[in-house]
Amino acid sequence: MIEYIKGKIAELTPASAVIETSGGIAYLLNISLSTFSDLEGVSEATLFVHEAIREDAWVLFGFTDERERSLFRLLIGVSGVGANTARMILSSIPTHDLEQVIASGDPARLKTVKGVGAKTAQRIIVDLKDKIKVDDLTLSLQSVVNNDIYEEALSALVMLGFQRQPSQKVLKKLFEANPAITVEAAIKRALTMM
Repeated sequence: MIEYIKGKIAELTPASAVIETSGGIAYLLNISLSTFSDLEGVSEATLFVHEAIREDAWVLFGFTDERERSLFRLLIGVSGVGANTARMILSSIPTHDLEQVIASGDPARLKTVKGVGAKTAQRIIVDLKDKIKVDDLTLSLQSVVNNDIYEEALSALVMLGFQRQPSQKVLKKLFEANPAITVEAAIKRALTMM
C-alpha cells in the first residue's frame, strides 16, 4: 500500500496531479477541487494516497490532508457510491461542511451534487452518520437560527485574514446572545472581540 507520495508537481489540472518523486518516477493522482486549490502555486507537495486496484486499472487518488482521504474512504464504502462520485462530492462540498451535512442529516445539500440522487444521499447519511465525528463546536452551530447569516459573517472574517476556528467561537457567542443579529453587525462585533 502507498501511504503518501512526496515530490515535485510536474502537472496540475483541476482533476489530476502528476507528482514526480526524487527517484524519477512520476505518479498520476486523481484529485478533488479542494486538493487542486491547495496545490495551486506550489512546486512540491505531499499527497496522501488511496489506491483503487481493479481488474482493468490501478488508479491513485491524492489528498492534501488525511481528513479528506478518510472521508473519501467512508464515502466509497457506501453502496452505490463509487470513487468518482465520492470525488465529485468532495469537490462540491468542503470536507468540514460535508461532515456537518452528514452529522445533521441534511440530504438536500447532498442532492445538489451532480450524480447524487435522493436515495444515494439518504444512504450516505444513514451509513455514515454514526461514523462522522464532529466536534462540540460544530454541533452547537447547528442550533444557530439563521445559518446563512452565520456562514456569510464567517466567510467575511476568513477573507479578512482571521483564522476559521477562533472566528467560529466568536460568532457562536454572538449568535447565541442575539440570534437575529445582521451580517454587518456580527462582523463589526466580531472584529472588536478578536
